[in-house]
Amino acid sequence: MAKNVLVLGAGIVGMSTAIHLRRRGIEATVVDRVGPAAGASFGNGGLIQREAVFPYRFPRELGTLLRVARNRSVDVSYASLALARMAPALLRYFMASAPGPYAQTVRKEAALISTCLDEHLDLAREACALDLLRPVGWLRAYSTQRDLDEAVTAAETARRAFGVNFSTLDGAGLAKAEPDFQPRRVGALHWTQSLSLSDPGGLIAAYAQLFERLGGRILRGDGTKLERRGAAWRLATEDGFVEASDVVVAMGAWSVDLTARFGYAPPLFGKRGYHMHYLLSEGAKLNRPILDSESQFLLAPMKHGVRLTTGVEFADRDGAPTPVQLARAEPIARRLLPLGERVDAAPWMGVRPCMPDMIPVIGQAPGIAGLWCGFGHGHQGMTLGPTTGRMLAEMVVGERPLLDPEPYRADRF
Repeated sequence: MAKNVLVLGAGIVGMSTAIHLRRRGIEATVVDRVGPAAGASFGNGGLIQREAVFPYRFPRELGTLLRVARNRSVDVSYASLALARMAPALLRYFMASAPGPYAQTVRKEAALISTCLDEHLDLAREACALDLLRPVGWLRAYSTQRDLDEAVTAAETARRAFGVNFSTLDGAGLAKAEPDFQPRRVGALHWTQSLSLSDPGGLIAAYAQLFERLGGRILRGDGTKLERRGAAWRLATEDGFVEASDVVVAMGAWSVDLTARFGYAPPLFGKRGYHMHYLLSEGAKLNRPILDSESQFLLAPMKHGVRLTTGVEFADRDGAPTPVQLARAEPIARRLLPLGERVDAAPWMGVRPCMPDMIPVIGQAPGIAGLWCGFGHGHQGMTLGPTTGRMLAEMVVGERPLLDPEPYRADRF
């Protein structure tokens, strides 16, 4: 049959892939259970992180492990039974975080990260959404000079090795940059290249509209019900059955529910996270996202208010929300900024799709012709969605991809 592609998942990876397929003249249909930007792409910190060349590794310091084990932290919480079920993947995550393997991971991640600004700006320009991408960077504040000095040393390494730019603010400079940030800190790193989104969901919606203007279709359906019929793939949607020669799986933390049915079950696991929006007291302002290292959560100015994002929760992917981290973080956040009332009726919850080696899966599923994978981006799905989408589209049509796909191949597990 003529090449046409079914893209499963309407988040940042799926929509980016679909746009790049249409740019190449390939018929493409996106299918999602809910619609564009309903998953992890909606509820993130709203950062396109050019500096994120060092993925979040599993902690190996005894003090950190003991603190997390008490299960009272703002940055990490867990459900014991879920943690036990995740143990095989988490053990691999722990091993991959050792210095030797982690150094290799950084090189692979850095290659992807180096493309993120150009690839997002390319799509946002065509989608008429550049106004949603604010070139203000973000701040990480520090309570002690020692911590700030160590952060500057690491940032200098990233600048020399990977072209990452930053500036250093002392306490007075931080107070000038963010006068309503109430605690006094010794200083901050300002990651200057990164883009801050005023509305992550709005950006995905703009990409979805661009895809439709290019002639693509967005339908509702359950991607896990995909079937193989001879040389074709077939899926029921609310608008009837659709068939395709190729399928791109970009369903985030639910991707393996589908691929495992066809014999490919990589060790994908989820990190749940929450957010809540708040009004600011009259006259107060937050100019750019800020992460307070002492508190370990991000506050980001967005269209709907200041977004407070939590750290990591290890819990059953489909279990009921348990926003204990948000309850722990909110009183601290109110001491950092003059927050007013909550905007959202209930906390938002999403699941970050993670691979034990901290590197996404980008490429054809091993031994399954016409089944392509784009998932496992961990904390950097928004940052890397357009790069992943371009690479997948290029591979599907037989072009030379933007980057060497070997480090991200699906059969590495």
